[in-house]
Amino acid sequence: MERMRSMSTSGIPLSLLAVVLTAVCGCSLRSDMQPATPVASPPPSALSIVIHGMDLTYPAGMNENRNPYLDYIEKNTGLDVNVLLPSEDAYEEKLNVIMASGSVPDLINASSQVWMDNYARQGDLLPLDDLLQEYGQHLLANIPKALWDQVSYDGKIYAIPSLAEAKGTELMYARKDWLDRLGLAPPKTLDEYYEVIRAFAKDDPDGNGVDDTYGLVLTAKQGRSSPFFGAFGTQPGQWVERDGKLVYGSVLPEAKEGLAFLARLYREGLLDPMYPLNQTASLADKIEAGKVGLYSATWYDTRGPIKISMDRDPNAEWIALDYPTGPRGQQGVYANSPIRSYNVVPAGSANPAGAVRLLDFIAGEGYKTLKLGFENEVWTMKDGKMVTDFALHDMHQYRGVYLSLADYYDPELNARRLDSLGPFRLNDNLKRIGAHVMPDAFAGMPTPAMGQSDALLKQLQDEFDSLIMGVAPLNAFDTYVKQWYAQGGEAMTREVNEWYRQSKPETER
Repeated sequence: MERMRSMSTSGIPLSLLAVVLTAVCGCSLRSDMQPATPVASPPPSALSIVIHGMDLTYPAGMNENRNPYLDYIEKNTGLDVNVLLPSEDAYEEKLNVIMASGSVPDLINASSQVWMDNYARQGDLLPLDDLLQEYGQHLLANIPKALWDQVSYDGKIYAIPSLAEAKGTELMYARKDWLDRLGLAPPKTLDEYYEVIRAFAKDDPDGNGVDDTYGLVLTAKQGRSSPFFGAFGTQPGQWVERDGKLVYGSVLPEAKEGLAFLARLYREGLLDPMYPLNQTASLADKIEAGKVGLYSATWYDTRGPIKISMDRDPNAEWIALDYPTGPRGQQGVYANSPIRSYNVVPAGSANPAGAVRLLDFIAGEGYKTLKLGFENEVWTMKDGKMVTDFALHDMHQYRGVYLSLADYYDPELNARRLDSLGPFRLNDNLKRIGAHVMPDAFAGMPTPAMGQSDALLKQLQDEFDSLIMGVAPLNAFDTYVKQWYAQGGEAMTREVNEWYRQSKPETER
């Protein structure tokens, strides 16, 4: 009997048949297959995904393909997930190489809507409607219809969006101990901000007798400057409504006013002269070292560089400020896009169903664990409140690589999570930002002109640093505006306004 069980119905040993099948077609013979009963092969469970590493690190002995959270995902989905993390540098260009390679993965996560749009229009991505109906009910339930519209063409869905956690990112923070030492009140107006920035740069706010502090710090390409442009009523990189039409915030006269304010700070030695070289890490270094007393922080900096600043200096006390109010009574900060990234399935994917199943698990049964960490390990419930182990939370932050593929906004869960992280005012920060965001007035799909000219136009905006630093005169802004319109901005503005007209009720068109 044992001899018969080891033979196929044709008399070929099953072990040999398995070798032949594997060599010819890559398939394998199930060990529990009954020789006399044909059994259909299961659908392939292997899934290859290309995602952004988010600069997150892994504990020793772990990596993106070997860790408990990926094990958790694979166990609950039946998928064998292979993760590829291209280097952070030129991520989008690396995705282009992958798409052109002829050997595409099953899922790609991209941050650029224009990138996604270009490949969808070229027919290089699969429509996902049927797959979503069959495998993506959690995704359909948790992502608003308006956002599905932003990833649809001719009535077909070509990407699964992952949503932003917060409506905005930046808010102003200052060292209250420096304000008190210099006899200054927390600033509210732009003029008051100027006086505080000047004093923090020139009046020895730390009392060490050394000229070693900055009035204001930014990061490269005008990073962390949003509240100062908001004081003039615009946000570079966003569309705003003016007299019933949409115009690009970077080319408005108000943008020139914002640049003039920053250029004055630079000219008078009040702005960190090395800001064009600052990245997030170097900005944090200066805050932690006690060289900075006022800047546009992220909502989570109170748990990062601001906390470290206070840990190192017992006298350091940081407070949130009102956004600067400009000469016409305006204030605000840029709004995050409601979509943080786009998951696409390339045409030629070997397992498109698995791609959708993975994302649906993250947005469904796996969401709480991937959002919070493992219960009774990273966090526990005590007396009705969530309590987080900070050390384990930080060690397990790499789980965000997977969560970021299909995140969405759950206000109640998010509030409990943030409160469990300690007295860092994270919820208060988000509420303050949410009340002052200046939404992008354009919420449509990228227009054809955007696909053709977006990168070039962003390069032009990068040149704003030369205006701030005085390398070029401020009036060079007017030349920039002419170049912007001539090199694609005019067509883009026309297309955006056609979308704006179509988005209105018929009675208002």
